Amino acid sequence: MTPMIVGLNGPTLSPVERAAFAASAPAGFILFARNVIDPVQLRALTDDLRMLTGRDDLPILIDQEGGAVARLRPPEWPAFPAPARFAALYEQAPMSAIQAMRANGEAIGLTLAAAGITMNAAPMLDLAYPDADPALADRALGAGPMQVAALARAMLEGLAIAGVTGIVKHMPGHGRATVDPHHALPIITATAAELDHDMAPFRTLAHARAGMTAHAVFTAWDAARPATLSPTVIDETIRGTIGFDGLLLSDDLHMNALTGDLVDRAMAAVAAGCDLALCCRATPDEAVTLAAALPPMSDRSRRRLHDAISTRATDLPDPAAAIARCNALLALA
Repeated sequence: MTPMIVGLNGPTLSPVERAAFAASAPAGFILFARNVIDPVQLRALTDDLRMLTGRDDLPILIDQEGGAVARLRPPEWPAFPAPARFAALYEQAPMSAIQAMRANGEAIGLTLAAAGITMNAAPMLDLAYPDADPALADRALGAGPMQVAALARAMLEGLAIAGVTGIVKHMPGHGRATVDPHHALPIITATAAELDHDMAPFRTLAHARAGMTAHAVFTAWDAARPATLSPTVIDETIRGTIGFDGLLLSDDLHMNALTGDLVDRAMAAVAAGCDLALCCRATPDEAVTLAAALPPMSDRSRRRLHDAISTRATDLPDPAAAIARCNALLALA
């Protein structure tokens, strides 16, 4: 098994992709809007991926935070609220916000599980800062570590009801980033004491089964390399200070925050300590090249992957009841 997660070109597997994935044996797959049409098509695609790999426990990921970051959208799927709406409710009624987020996580989880998706790249634990990149604003669960951790825990619990694993992000916390890593590399010059504040939600949820790194340089820890590519940040900060021993994925290695070709980026991420290199737009040829360049998945990473995947739920209820509970509570704000 190759320590990488790869994407697909479209709503069905092409013959070229089938051959490439059979040869490269990626650890799992990630889906985007380009891969989804309707529930019947999507379930057929995830079933096809499992048949191709022969793995019923195959990790199939998606980004379904709610709000702007949602790959499954109306009219075929429900519209899920943006994380900022739960943050607003928390300011007025913390327990109601937590209950709403747990219901929201359950509704998202049930929707994903029905589609054959097992992991969700959410919740985001980055703290909200007023001068941060605007792309983060609607995605943040708040500015206070306790609030963010409480809401994020509720989402993880809700997802788990449906047998879906949440992926906390972006470790060790890039809420201070003033540029979007999709476009450029954030350089965060906060002190170690200030960064300790940003890490607090991740420490609270260090038991999470999966997490994702930040494409950002933290000069207090490693001024030369972004966290994704830094053995210092991953070993000493994420694994050490935070205490996270779950499955660690890189953020998407195609982002402009990083330099070098895809193979160099993936090799550096795995060498730094990421269990899996996330290659969302790798071509079939690149998947084969990556498999030849990357080391086999380590026993420790295999254990973390195994522990991160829930037993797939059966006889799933309709998410409508969970959605109704969530909406009724959000209406309090």
